Amino acid sequence: MGLSDPDDAAVWKLDERSALVITTDFFTPVVDDPYAYGAIAAANSLSDVYAMGGRPFLALNISAFPPDLPVEILQEIVRGAAEKARQAGVVIAGGHTVQDKEPKFGLVVIGMVGLDEILTKRGAEPGDRLFLSKPIGYGVTTTAIKQQKASPEDIAEVISWMTILNDQASSLAVEMGLKGGTDVTGFSLLGHALEMARASRGRFRLDSHRIPVLDCAWRYAEMGTFPGGAFDNKYYYQADIRFPEGFHELQEMLLFDPQTSGGLLLCVPETKADEFMHKAHDRKIPFWEIGEVIEGQGIEVIA
Repeated sequence: MGLSDPDDAAVWKLDERSALVITTDFFTPVVDDPYAYGAIAAANSLSDVYAMGGRPFLALNISAFPPDLPVEILQEIVRGAAEKARQAGVVIAGGHTVQDKEPKFGLVVIGMVGLDEILTKRGAEPGDRLFLSKPIGYGVTTTAIKQQKASPEDIAEVISWMTILNDQASSLAVEMGLKGGTDVTGFSLLGHALEMARASRGRFRLDSHRIPVLDCAWRYAEMGTFPGGAFDNKYYYQADIRFPEGFHELQEMLLFDPQTSGGLLLCVPETKADEFMHKAHDRKIPFWEIGEVIEGQGIEVIA
Protein backbone atom coordinates (compact mmCIF):
# COMPACT_ATOMS: atom_id res chain seq x y z
CA MET A 1 0.00 0.00 0.00
CA GLY A 2 1.10 3.53 -0.68
CA LEU A 3 1.69 3.62 -4.44
CA SER A 4 -1.91 3.74 -5.67
CA ASP A 5 -4.93 4.56 -3.51
CA PRO A 6 -4.00 7.16 -0.87
CA ASP A 7 -3.82 5.82 2.67
CA ASP A 8 -2.34 7.00 5.95
CA ALA A 9 0.97 5.14 5.60
CA ALA A 10 2.91 2.85 3.30
CA VAL A 11 2.69 -0.87 4.05
CA TRP A 12 5.45 -3.28 2.96
CA LYS A 13 4.74 -7.02 3.17
CA LEU A 14 7.48 -8.95 4.98
CA ASP A 15 6.05 -12.48 4.92
CA GLU A 16 2.69 -14.25 4.88
CA ARG A 17 1.71 -12.86 8.28
CA SER A 18 3.23 -9.45 8.83
CA ALA A 19 4.19 -6.14 7.22
CA LEU A 20 6.05 -2.94 7.98
CA VAL A 21 4.16 0.34 8.25
CA ILE A 22 6.16 3.44 7.31
CA THR A 23 5.13 7.09 7.56
CA THR A 24 6.43 10.59 8.19
CA ASP A 25 5.00 13.94 9.21
CA PHE A 26 6.32 17.28 10.45
CA PHE A 27 5.00 20.82 10.76
CA THR A 28 5.58 24.28 12.18
CA PRO A 29 4.68 25.01 15.83
CA VAL A 30 0.99 24.95 16.70
CA VAL A 31 1.50 26.01 20.33
CA ASP A 32 3.98 28.29 22.08
CA ASP A 33 5.32 25.77 24.60
CA PRO A 34 8.27 23.95 22.98
CA TYR A 35 7.89 20.79 25.08
CA ALA A 36 4.20 20.51 24.17
CA TYR A 37 5.04 21.20 20.52
CA GLY A 38 7.48 18.28 20.47
CA ALA A 39 5.00 15.96 22.17
CA ILE A 40 2.18 16.94 19.78
CA ALA A 41 4.44 16.47 16.75
CA ALA A 42 5.41 13.00 17.96
CA ALA A 43 1.82 11.95 18.74
CA ASN A 44 0.72 13.23 15.33
CA SER A 45 3.46 11.34 13.49
CA LEU A 46 2.78 8.11 15.37
CA SER A 47 -0.92 8.40 14.63
CA ASP A 48 -0.64 7.32 10.99
CA VAL A 49 0.75 3.95 12.06
CA TYR A 50 -2.11 3.54 14.55
CA ALA A 51 -4.56 4.53 11.80
CA MET A 52 -3.36 1.52 9.79
CA GLY A 53 -3.80 -0.85 12.74
CA GLY A 54 -0.05 -0.99 13.32
CA ARG A 55 2.21 -0.85 16.36
CA PRO A 56 5.09 1.64 16.03
CA PHE A 57 8.49 0.64 17.38
CA LEU A 58 11.15 2.85 15.74
CA ALA A 59 11.35 6.54 14.81
CA LEU A 60 13.75 9.20 13.53
CA ASN A 61 13.56 12.91 14.25
CA ILE A 62 13.09 15.31 11.32
CA SER A 63 13.84 18.91 12.24
CA ALA A 64 14.44 22.27 10.61
CA PHE A 65 15.54 24.96 13.06
CA PRO A 66 16.70 28.57 12.74
CA PRO A 67 20.39 28.85 13.65
CA ASP A 68 19.62 31.54 16.23
CA LEU A 69 16.95 29.53 18.08
CA PRO A 70 18.10 29.14 21.73
CA VAL A 71 19.42 25.69 22.47
CA GLU A 72 17.11 25.45 25.50
CA ILE A 73 14.08 25.61 23.17
CA LEU A 74 15.56 22.95 20.89
CA GLN A 75 16.15 20.69 23.85
CA GLU A 76 12.57 21.04 25.04
CA ILE A 77 11.14 20.23 21.60
CA VAL A 78 13.25 17.09 21.32
CA ARG A 79 12.55 16.12 24.94
CA GLY A 80 8.77 16.45 24.42
CA ALA A 81 8.95 14.15 21.41
CA ALA A 82 11.25 11.66 23.13
CA GLU A 83 9.03 11.31 26.18
CA LYS A 84 5.90 10.90 24.04
CA ALA A 85 7.69 8.25 21.97
CA ARG A 86 8.78 6.48 25.14
CA GLN A 87 5.16 6.45 26.30
CA ALA A 88 4.29 4.70 23.03
CA GLY A 89 7.08 2.15 23.45
CA VAL A 90 8.97 3.65 20.51
CA VAL A 91 12.74 4.10 20.24
CA ILE A 92 13.96 7.31 18.59
CA ALA A 93 17.22 6.22 16.95
CA GLY A 94 18.60 9.51 15.67
CA GLY A 95 17.38 11.73 12.85
CA HIS A 96 18.41 14.70 10.75
CA THR A 97 18.41 18.48 11.15
CA VAL A 98 18.69 21.30 8.62
CA GLN A 99 18.60 25.06 9.03
CA ASP A 100 15.41 26.94 8.15
CA LYS A 101 13.90 30.31 8.94
CA GLU A 102 10.89 28.79 10.72
CA PRO A 103 11.01 25.80 13.11
CA LYS A 104 9.65 22.51 11.79
CA PHE A 105 9.67 19.20 13.62
CA GLY A 106 8.27 15.70 13.30
CA LEU A 107 9.16 12.03 12.97
CA VAL A 108 9.70 9.24 10.51
CA VAL A 109 7.94 6.26 12.09
CA ILE A 110 8.17 2.53 11.42
CA GLY A 111 5.71 0.00 12.83
CA MET A 112 4.54 -3.57 12.42
CA VAL A 113 1.08 -4.84 11.47
CA GLY A 114 -0.44 -8.25 10.88
CA LEU A 115 -1.69 -8.69 7.32
CA ASP A 116 -5.14 -9.58 8.67
CA GLU A 117 -5.16 -6.56 11.02
CA ILE A 118 -4.65 -3.69 8.55
CA LEU A 119 -7.09 -0.78 8.68
CA THR A 120 -7.57 1.06 5.38
CA LYS A 121 -9.63 3.91 3.98
CA ARG A 122 -11.35 1.48 1.63
CA GLY A 123 -12.58 -0.76 4.45
CA ALA A 124 -15.99 0.88 5.01
CA GLU A 125 -19.13 -1.11 4.20
CA PRO A 126 -22.81 -0.03 4.02
CA GLY A 127 -24.36 -0.58 7.43
CA ASP A 128 -21.18 0.29 9.35
CA ARG A 129 -21.49 2.78 12.16
CA LEU A 130 -18.94 5.60 12.39
CA PHE A 131 -17.04 6.33 15.60
CA LEU A 132 -14.61 9.18 16.37
CA SER A 133 -12.08 9.01 19.23
CA LYS A 134 -11.32 12.73 19.76
CA PRO A 135 -13.30 15.97 19.46
CA ILE A 136 -12.56 18.47 16.70
CA GLY A 137 -11.80 22.20 16.85
CA TYR A 138 -8.02 22.13 17.24
CA GLY A 139 -7.22 24.30 14.21
CA VAL A 140 -9.44 27.21 15.15
CA THR A 141 -8.15 27.01 18.74
CA THR A 142 -4.44 26.85 17.91
CA THR A 143 -4.87 29.78 15.53
CA ALA A 144 -6.38 31.69 18.44
CA ILE A 145 -3.23 30.81 20.38
CA LYS A 146 -1.06 32.25 17.58
CA GLN A 147 -3.19 35.41 17.64
CA GLN A 148 -2.87 35.60 21.45
CA LYS A 149 -6.63 35.34 21.90
CA ALA A 150 -6.75 31.97 23.71
CA SER A 151 -7.12 31.64 27.47
CA PRO A 152 -4.65 29.51 29.49
CA GLU A 153 -7.46 27.05 30.27
CA ASP A 154 -8.33 26.58 26.60
CA ILE A 155 -4.66 26.19 25.68
CA ALA A 156 -4.26 23.47 28.31
CA GLU A 157 -7.38 21.67 27.06
CA VAL A 158 -6.41 21.59 23.41
CA ILE A 159 -2.84 20.49 24.26
CA SER A 160 -4.19 17.68 26.43
CA TRP A 161 -6.21 16.31 23.50
CA MET A 162 -3.48 16.72 20.88
CA THR A 163 -0.93 14.87 23.02
CA ILE A 164 -3.17 11.82 23.55
CA LEU A 165 -1.87 8.82 21.63
CA ASN A 166 -4.25 6.87 19.41
CA ASP A 167 -2.71 3.59 20.55
CA GLN A 168 -5.62 2.31 22.66
CA ALA A 169 -8.21 3.25 20.05
CA SER A 170 -6.17 1.43 17.41
CA SER A 171 -5.66 -1.65 19.58
CA LEU A 172 -9.40 -1.91 20.18
CA ALA A 173 -10.06 -1.61 16.44
CA VAL A 174 -7.64 -4.47 15.73
CA GLU A 175 -9.04 -6.58 18.54
CA MET A 176 -12.55 -6.15 17.14
CA GLY A 177 -11.43 -7.11 13.64
CA LEU A 178 -12.35 -3.77 12.07
CA LYS A 179 -11.26 -3.06 8.50
CA GLY A 180 -12.05 0.62 7.87
CA GLY A 181 -10.28 3.49 9.58
CA THR A 182 -8.25 6.68 9.25
CA ASP A 183 -7.05 9.49 11.48
CA VAL A 184 -8.44 13.01 11.31
CA THR A 185 -5.71 15.56 10.66
CA GLY A 186 -5.08 18.44 8.25
CA PHE A 187 -7.84 17.68 5.74
CA SER A 188 -10.50 18.05 8.50
CA LEU A 189 -13.16 15.61 9.61
CA LEU A 190 -15.10 16.08 6.38
CA GLY A 191 -12.03 15.80 4.18
CA HIS A 192 -10.81 12.56 5.73
CA ALA A 193 -14.32 11.12 5.87
CA LEU A 194 -14.73 11.91 2.19
CA GLU A 195 -11.43 10.19 1.39
CA MET A 196 -12.78 7.07 3.07
CA ALA A 197 -16.15 7.34 1.34
CA ARG A 198 -14.48 7.65 -2.06
CA ALA A 199 -12.05 4.78 -1.44
CA SER A 200 -14.86 2.54 -0.17
CA ARG A 201 -17.32 3.66 -2.86
CA GLY A 202 -19.93 4.43 -0.22
CA ARG A 203 -21.74 7.39 1.32
CA PHE A 204 -21.07 8.65 4.83
CA ARG A 205 -24.02 10.17 6.69
CA LEU A 206 -22.74 12.32 9.57
CA ASP A 207 -24.98 13.59 12.37
CA SER A 208 -23.78 17.12 13.17
CA HIS A 209 -25.36 17.04 16.65
CA ARG A 210 -23.30 13.99 17.63
CA ILE A 211 -19.91 15.20 16.44
CA PRO A 212 -17.83 16.24 19.48
CA VAL A 213 -16.40 19.77 19.35
CA LEU A 214 -14.19 21.48 21.92
CA ASP A 215 -16.35 23.93 23.88
CA CYS A 216 -13.82 26.72 23.37
CA ALA A 217 -13.73 26.10 19.59
CA TRP A 218 -17.21 27.61 19.21
CA ARG A 219 -16.05 30.81 20.90
CA TYR A 220 -12.98 31.09 18.69
CA ALA A 221 -15.06 30.26 15.61
CA GLU A 222 -17.21 33.28 16.42
CA MET A 223 -13.98 35.34 16.59
CA GLY A 224 -13.09 34.07 13.10
CA THR A 225 -9.75 32.49 14.02
CA PHE A 226 -9.98 29.71 11.44
CA PRO A 227 -6.64 28.81 9.83
CA GLY A 228 -6.26 29.18 6.07
CA GLY A 229 -6.41 25.40 5.73
CA ALA A 230 -10.08 25.39 6.76
CA PHE A 231 -10.99 27.51 3.74
CA ASP A 232 -8.77 25.37 1.50
CA ASN A 233 -10.55 22.24 2.75
CA LYS A 234 -13.95 23.77 2.07
CA TYR A 235 -12.93 24.83 -1.44
CA TYR A 236 -11.50 21.42 -2.28
CA TYR A 237 -14.14 19.11 -0.76
CA GLN A 238 -17.47 20.96 -0.68
CA ALA A 239 -18.68 19.74 -4.10
CA ASP A 240 -19.10 16.20 -2.74
CA ILE A 241 -20.66 17.18 0.59
CA ARG A 242 -24.35 17.90 1.12
CA PHE A 243 -25.39 20.06 4.07
CA PRO A 244 -28.94 20.50 5.38
CA GLU A 245 -30.77 23.66 4.41
CA GLY A 246 -29.99 26.54 6.74
CA PHE A 247 -26.90 24.85 8.21
CA HIS A 248 -24.91 27.41 10.21
CA GLU A 249 -21.76 28.64 8.47
CA LEU A 250 -19.61 28.44 11.60
CA GLN A 251 -20.73 24.87 12.20
CA GLU A 252 -19.82 24.05 8.62
CA MET A 253 -16.39 25.64 8.98
CA LEU A 254 -15.69 23.64 12.15
CA LEU A 255 -16.27 20.47 10.13
CA PHE A 256 -13.66 21.74 7.64
CA ASP A 257 -11.25 22.79 10.43
CA PRO A 258 -7.78 21.20 10.03
CA GLN A 259 -6.82 19.05 13.00
CA THR A 260 -3.36 18.33 14.39
CA SER A 261 -3.01 14.93 16.07
CA GLY A 262 -6.75 14.30 15.81
CA GLY A 263 -8.64 11.14 16.62
CA LEU A 264 -9.31 7.93 14.72
CA LEU A 265 -12.42 7.66 12.56
CA LEU A 266 -13.45 3.98 12.59
CA CYS A 267 -16.07 2.00 10.70
CA VAL A 268 -17.71 -0.54 13.00
CA PRO A 269 -20.07 -3.20 11.60
CA GLU A 270 -23.58 -3.06 13.07
CA THR A 271 -23.15 -6.52 14.61
CA LYS A 272 -20.06 -5.37 16.55
CA ALA A 273 -21.09 -1.84 17.54
CA ASP A 274 -22.53 -2.61 20.98
CA GLU A 275 -19.56 -4.76 21.99
CA PHE A 276 -17.18 -2.11 20.64
CA MET A 277 -18.73 0.63 22.76
CA HIS A 278 -18.93 -1.61 25.82
CA LYS A 279 -15.21 -2.39 25.62
CA ALA A 280 -14.33 1.25 24.94
CA HIS A 281 -16.31 2.32 27.99
CA ASP A 282 -14.72 -0.34 30.23
CA ARG A 283 -11.23 0.72 29.13
CA LYS A 284 -12.00 4.44 29.34
CA ILE A 285 -11.22 4.99 25.65
CA PRO A 286 -13.26 8.00 24.48
CA PHE A 287 -15.44 7.36 21.43
CA TRP A 288 -18.42 9.16 19.97
CA GLU A 289 -20.78 7.61 17.45
CA ILE A 290 -21.17 10.26 14.74
CA GLY A 291 -22.88 8.59 11.79
CA GLU A 292 -23.21 5.62 9.46
CA VAL A 293 -22.17 4.28 6.08
CA ILE A 294 -24.95 3.93 3.50
CA GLU A 295 -25.26 3.18 -0.21
CA GLY A 296 -24.30 6.03 -2.50
CA GLN A 297 -21.43 8.47 -2.84
CA GLY A 298 -19.95 11.42 -0.98
CA ILE A 299 -20.88 12.88 2.40
CA GLU A 300 -24.29 13.79 3.76
CA VAL A 301 -24.43 15.95 6.88
CA ILE A 302 -27.68 15.90 8.81
CA ALA A 303 -28.80 18.31 11.54
